[in-house]
Amino acid sequence: MDATTGIFFWGFLIVYGVVMFLLSPKTVSLGGFFKGEDKHGRAANPWMITASIFIAWIFAKSVTNAANMGAEFGIVGGIGYAVYWLCIPLTGWALYRLRRKFRATSMVSFLTEHYGVAAAFCFSAAILVRLFNEVWSNTSVVGAYYGASGSTPFIIAALLFTAITVGYCCWGGMRGSIITDVAQAILFAVLLIAVLIWVVPQDSLGAFATSGSWTLEGGVDFIIGAGLQCLSYGFHDAVLTDRGFICEEKKMLRSFTVAGLLGFVAIVLFSLIGVHAYLNDMSIAGSSAPVVVAQSLGLVAFFVMAVIMIATAGSTLDSTFSSLAKLTARDLPGILGHTPKMNPRIIGIIFMIVFGIVGNLPMVMGASIITATTISGTMIMGIGPVFLLHGVVKPTKVGFQLAFWIGMALGIADTVAPSALAFMNIGGGTYANFLGVNLWGAVICWAAYIIPGLVAQAAEKRAGIKPTWKGLTKEELARLDADARRRELGEGAPDPEDLAPTRA
Repeated sequence: MDATTGIFFWGFLIVYGVVMFLLSPKTVSLGGFFKGEDKHGRAANPWMITASIFIAWIFAKSVTNAANMGAEFGIVGGIGYAVYWLCIPLTGWALYRLRRKFRATSMVSFLTEHYGVAAAFCFSAAILVRLFNEVWSNTSVVGAYYGASGSTPFIIAALLFTAITVGYCCWGGMRGSIITDVAQAILFAVLLIAVLIWVVPQDSLGAFATSGSWTLEGGVDFIIGAGLQCLSYGFHDAVLTDRGFICEEKKMLRSFTVAGLLGFVAIVLFSLIGVHAYLNDMSIAGSSAPVVVAQSLGLVAFFVMAVIMIATAGSTLDSTFSSLAKLTARDLPGILGHTPKMNPRIIGIIFMIVFGIVGNLPMVMGASIITATTISGTMIMGIGPVFLLHGVVKPTKVGFQLAFWIGMALGIADTVAPSALAFMNIGGGTYANFLGVNLWGAVICWAAYIIPGLVAQAAEKRAGIKPTWKGLTKEELARLDADARRRELGEGAPDPEDLAPTRA
């Protein structure tokens, strides 16, 4: 880009940083820093949580991947990538159930209580890998609008963007992340409409709707594979699950459902940018569909696209850092029942800074951003049954470890030597291996969780032991609901602690 254009682009990045610092609260309580509470200690507004989930999942790498899938497979590819957003309502339902029936207060504490310290550490390690991937995969997308991958402008833009995000996260933590997410969601919605008005009229709606081929080779293998990953994908996303515990259960479930459906629609719409490239035979080799299409439409369109990517990357990155702070300063010490002497906020800030540096190493080395989704989604396929079937069959430590490590082993093997798992392939499409590994892997992982539970359940029945692992009964839940209604009316109510189920 020439000097004038460069000043304009770099200037926007600076202005973006200033605005985010102004929006983010400068001082928050520990409850605000780690749980998103306001200055009066009140939980975040459910509609703010909806906007936060929506935009935190409309991250830069996701919209880029959606457009790239559209460019490769037409509308089939766009819908395929949007399927991931359906795991948000599923995750919301699972969290609602765990909070209601088992009084869960966080993912890590829930696992510690029911599956042991080892399970909680395994899960936390998976979350750290996920958060690590979120850093480089989103900064890489921003850097691509300032230079070619690996070039000096590319790296400087990505690192400057990281520094801006870490900076305002150190001020406001999760509260700041949620507030800035609302602004970023509004900006994204406005600019997405503008881009679609620019792109869609160049092709007929019929052409968009009928683009691609509904066959395994045409991208349906990816749709099915993504659907299988939905059974577990949302549970290892701390950005999502952290928001599942910061407001009342029913409000949380509504927020997750609305955010997931809106996200699905938004991703399909954004993929039309890639479908435009598909319909017009644009080559995206060595680049990405949003960059190629925006460049074909002129400088203004390219700038608008860059702003969309910066806003979406920022919303995910600040949520990533705030979740990282909570995991390292609160959840991990909590597993061991240890309270650090250092201020937990300082611990969180230290880890945010360290991750901001280390998390960008793959970006510097030029890693492909699609792997941040598909690989991590395969590795954690074993945690789906843990959260979806808890209380349906007896929870066992053996079942958790078997399901978790089988999924990890398959994911690692598929990354290091995919040809070794070629016998699992289904069909002959680009994602034949992705579909096969996730289908057969899911069958194995779910069986690995269920069978030890059924064996333990049968032994318990033979011994005449009451199955306390099923959680609160319908009658106990009804009493809690009645007590909650009395409290709302100011009539008071007994402490529900006596209703907490005995843990197995």
